[in-house]
Amino acid sequence: MPGSEPGWTPRLHAAKLNLMRNALPRHGLYFAALLGGLLLVAGCRTTTTNPSSLQRFEFSQPQMGLPFRMVLYAPDSSSADAAAQAAFARIAELNGILSDYDTDSELSRLSRTAGEGRAIPLSPDLWLVLDRAQKIAAETDGAFDITVGPCVSLWRKARREKKLPRVDLLAETLKAVGWQKLKLDSKQRTATLLVPDMRLDLGSIAKGYAIDEALNVLRRYGIRSALVTGGGDMAAGDPPPDRSGWRITLAPLDVTNAPPARHVLLANAGLGTSGDLFQHVEIDGRRYSHIVDPKTGFGLTDHSLVTVIAKDCITANTLATAISVMGPDAGIKRVERTAGAAAHLVRKPGDEIEKRESKRLGKFLDPEHDVDLEKAVQPRMDSDEHR
Repeated sequence: MPGSEPGWTPRLHAAKLNLMRNALPRHGLYFAALLGGLLLVAGCRTTTTNPSSLQRFEFSQPQMGLPFRMVLYAPDSSSADAAAQAAFARIAELNGILSDYDTDSELSRLSRTAGEGRAIPLSPDLWLVLDRAQKIAAETDGAFDITVGPCVSLWRKARREKKLPRVDLLAETLKAVGWQKLKLDSKQRTATLLVPDMRLDLGSIAKGYAIDEALNVLRRYGIRSALVTGGGDMAAGDPPPDRSGWRITLAPLDVTNAPPARHVLLANAGLGTSGDLFQHVEIDGRRYSHIVDPKTGFGLTDHSLVTVIAKDCITANTLATAISVMGPDAGIKRVERTAGAAAHLVRKPGDEIEKRESKRLGKFLDPEHDVDLEKAVQPRMDSDEHR
């Protein structure tokens, strides 16, 4: 934040982020867009002290190709700084394991074994993420699918060139997609990519896990009241002193006559977002999202914005992506079957705007609908990740 971190300019990611050098991200999310264009944070007042003598601190660093921000309460600057630096180091460590951009990451090395028939031993972190992803894939009938990487690559190219992928090339690419093609052995903690040309893409789960882990690090350092954000996703610990929760504003869909913003209070929970607000391409008059349907290989066309609140960020992150693919009816039903989860969905698939909310969303809404934000974050989302 002003006065505490040096300024930076987005550029393409060329190598693993170096935490201590505060390296720049691989794909530009402007620092002003701390919450991926979908959220505005108002966790506390502008004062830095409170009756419990805790002080408010903010830290930010580019990690995993986008800005990560931590707001926390600690007794002094030295303890706050030590906790934050340890949390950022944990995010950087996970990026070295889970990145599909870093050719030396554990994930990239695993993808290069596709079709070889080899069972590859996994680190604890990669095992946890792949195992969680496969369980969600099964629960959502493949709407959430980390094997969609080859199709995502085609659509990244399509967005750059503003041309639809060739039908024959897309059909060939789909032969390498399908969550059943990733085999996990829970006893040996190994993974086998069963067909050639598979490429795993953890963009819709890795960030949620990293955010949760960063919050866990802060807790191990004795920091209980904290909020960790990365793009449009976040995890909250205890609320700020004298508050019932971290006040979050969910931005409305970017269309005329869209339903107004909703305001929620978050405490000891995660929040994830998914949508095509800034990551889309218009081709021949039709808008295609960066989010790809694993079954068709095509970018979504319903112009949607999904927010999910759950017990942790990895759950919220994955559910938000799954709902985007599943659609409102099946998606809301999936959320209702997930303990403690709630969802808010707005979409405009045609001329009409549709809004859906799960039953449990009401328990998170700010009863005062207070929008006295201490910072107004200009929406923007430029990161080229599959969320």
